[in-house]
Amino acid sequence: MNDMPSHAPVESIMPKWVRGPQDFIGGLALMGIALFALWASSDLQGMRGFSFGAGTAPRMFGFLLLGLGAAVTLVGILTEGAHLARYHWRGPLFVSLAILSFALTIRPMGMIFAAMTSFLISACGTAETRWIETLIVGACLTAFCALLFPYALGLPLQLLPTFMIR
Repeated sequence: MNDMPSHAPVESIMPKWVRGPQDFIGGLALMGIALFALWASSDLQGMRGFSFGAGTAPRMFGFLLLGLGAAVTLVGILTEGAHLARYHWRGPLFVSLAILSFALTIRPMGMIFAAMTSFLISACGTAETRWIETLIVGACLTAFCALLFPYALGLPLQLLPTFMIR
């Protein structure tokens, strides 16, 4: 086997005028997110003349992201750049599942269970996970959170599941 990269031309589904497909697609994605933010904040007050309100910051960041996305898209059209790389879904999928798991379990099961469970779910996002180290780090982070939030910060978080408290 040869470990040298191939210098064969890369076939692309992009039009010929797109010279940097990765920048072009990334810029379009940024503009899509910006347009969604502008749409979602359209009914919030603020940014009418000199009045500031709840919609001021989302609209300012939305317009800024729209401009940056347009600039990145333009770079993808004008300059030679990287081709599209293969995207791996495993990491983002398990991190999203961990966030969802935390949101669903924090109230009924308490912070200790929710934090440890979400940490272990997010660890499934890579095949390189070493489970002994993951369990140790997860236990340390969970203990730190259990001390930090209710005691150091004084937040009224339930640490144990509801069925264990009554």
